[in-house]
Amino acid sequence: MRETLNRDTAINLAILALLVATAIGAHLAGNGFTVTLATKAAIFGLAGVGLNLALGYGGLISFGHAAFFGIGGYVTGILASHASTGMPVTSLPFTIMGSNEMLGIWPMAMLAAGLAALVIGALSLRTSGVYFIMVTLAFAQMLYYFAMSWPRYGGEDGLSFYVRNTFPGLNTFAPIQYFAICATLLAVALVFTAVVTQSRFGLALQAARQNSQRTVAVGIRPYAIRLTAFVLSGMIVGLAGSLYADLNRFVSPAMMSWHMSGEIMVFVILGGVGRLCGPVAGAALFILLEHVLGGISEYWQALLGLLLLAIVLFAPGGLIGIVTRRGRHA
Repeated sequence: MRETLNRDTAINLAILALLVATAIGAHLAGNGFTVTLATKAAIFGLAGVGLNLALGYGGLISFGHAAFFGIGGYVTGILASHASTGMPVTSLPFTIMGSNEMLGIWPMAMLAAGLAALVIGALSLRTSGVYFIMVTLAFAQMLYYFAMSWPRYGGEDGLSFYVRNTFPGLNTFAPIQYFAICATLLAVALVFTAVVTQSRFGLALQAARQNSQRTVAVGIRPYAIRLTAFVLSGMIVGLAGSLYADLNRFVSPAMMSWHMSGEIMVFVILGGVGRLCGPVAGAALFILLEHVLGGISEYWQALLGLLLLAIVLFAPGGLIGIVTRRGRHA
């Protein structure tokens, strides 16, 4: 057991080290584009870590996490755009001032995503199986079409805020410094997930995934535990959406579409469902395939589909599962 934990820890650290080394090496070589790709991989990995908390450890197959990703992005875009004009946000039920400080925007994005996850989860968790999948998808699509019909903030054209938000002591326009912010938050999310999943709450969550009737028999309420995990998952994904909006200095309804939900799930499946750094490995591979295969053919996603099919059929543990199994054989 101890050898398995040590092997998994070594693999997790190696994945993070490879991501950081790629960004630093590209920076030293003057290749800002590759640094941006590494930043995108870190952000998508963070979104996958959030979904993995609900999917991998809680067994909640959500196809609506793009809603939380988009909410985090829109909170960032709205606050940043109002900060540039100096006008308060009055289109909401309450009035708040705009902000271009990341340390002020992140809690707002996570809070908004968490509240949305609380409402969506409270209703969706009354169902199970394919019904749960469809209900989460329906809520995400509702928010998607709401954003499409919200002309105050660009509607289907999206919202640009041109200037990246600020972080104390750092130049967020410098690719390597913005990567450092995203990589640090990714590491914090991974540590948080590791602590939560090894706690009594995490063990109860995994027990509810394996056999909910037994958890009820020992006095554990699966609904409350799953709802808490769903909210925490939504908050992490909302933070990733905020970072992604800042990376592009643009937010659009596409961040809430079912395509984005599918991509976040692909990150988790590629790397390994229920593996701590699985979503990070999956996101990095997805970005690499998009960059390499996208230059070969515009139908590169068909090749990605074949890879997904191969992983589901022959390597259900994902990339990390393949490495772990080889290490065990060795």
